[in-house]
Amino acid sequence: MTKKLIIKNILLGLLSWLIPFAVSFLFYKPGGELVVPYATFKTTIMLVGVISGCYLLYRYFKFVDSNFIMNGVIVGLSWFAINIIFDTIILIPLMKTTFTDYFMSIGLGYISIPAISVTIGFLLDRRIKT
Repeated sequence: MTKKLIIKNILLGLLSWLIPFAVSFLFYKPGGELVVPYATFKTTIMLVGVISGCYLLYRYFKFVDSNFIMNGVIVGLSWFAINIIFDTIILIPLMKTTFTDYFMSIGLGYISIPAISVTIGFLLDRRIKT
């Protein structure tokens, strides 16, 4: 993995956390009150995360020319870690919750990141071999 690809991995991984976080502010009044039902908010933010994450993975894999499966594993696990770390530092204190409660309600959703990235890696690997 080249230095350029490592930097892209980290920067795009940060965006994979920042985009849904920034969009979430659209659903809160200035006093911190949610303007839609929590289920609607949670589903919308999950969709924003998956759609933006897929686009960011597309951008990442444009620069990968070999070892697609390995790159899928690396980018998926590193973005998973980035999202969990930033949520632990910023989101959990804002939510005033425990890590366990957070992980069961939000954190598990981040498993979609490595699931999608590894799938892309397998598809690209298969495409090259045929």
